Amino acid sequence: MVENSRNLIKTEGRPGRKKCALTSLKQEPGLKLAKRLGLASSPNRLFVTALTHPSYVFENPQFGRENNQRLEFLGDAILDFVIAEYLYLSYPDRPEGELTKMRAAVVNETILAIKAQEIELGHELLLGKGEQVSGGRERPSILADAWEAVIGAIYLQYGLQEARRVILELLKPSINEVAEGNYGDYKTMLQEKAQHEEKEVNYQILVEEGPDHNKCFTAGVFLQGNLMGKGMGRTKKEAEQHAARQVLEHWRRENDG
Repeated sequence: MVENSRNLIKTEGRPGRKKCALTSLKQEPGLKLAKRLGLASSPNRLFVTALTHPSYVFENPQFGRENNQRLEFLGDAILDFVIAEYLYLSYPDRPEGELTKMRAAVVNETILAIKAQEIELGHELLLGKGEQVSGGRERPSILADAWEAVIGAIYLQYGLQEARRVILELLKPSINEVAEGNYGDYKTMLQEKAQHEEKEVNYQILVEEGPDHNKCFTAGVFLQGNLMGKGMGRTKKEAEQHAARQVLEHWRRENDG
């Protein structure tokens, strides 16, 4: 059966005539995300809370909803624990200082925001109108915080084992990169690859928005004058790193294909 966002329901009218009323089929926020994450049963209301940004609560107090900040606090602790446990068990030859550096390179705003984009978390966020207009669905800080909140919600509903599975399925590729010595300098990696292929790399800030205390930049990376990737960040450097990583991942997918 083909699913549609709208459903036709027949209603009775005068004898011999039929009318059709259009009704919207609204889906609870988080259902699609839970399916993408491979969760066995439908999520409870905690998932909605995990996807609720403070700006939405501020603009819609009548709904009486809690924002995702408390779940973010919990999810942050779970992420740290799961990654620390995995690194400890998987790399017995690495000293404590290096394990700490590896964990910091994996559990940070940049990586978490990228992983949130991979699972299309931004599409399901409940945001205030101001945040939506200013690109909140793609803002790294919002995506990373929401991703941590989702982990907190998974832990409370499904338990630590399921939270561990979701975390490691998404973050193992990043852990492997870090284990090989790549601690997130994607601009340098892209420059080296581009030089090998004799291509010129340039960066340009395409968009700058937000107040001085909360700026958001969108950077573009150009190869031979062609725009090949975009990235967002709180600083110009962070946005350029995101853009460089996007191009590197595109090249990796092409090679794998």
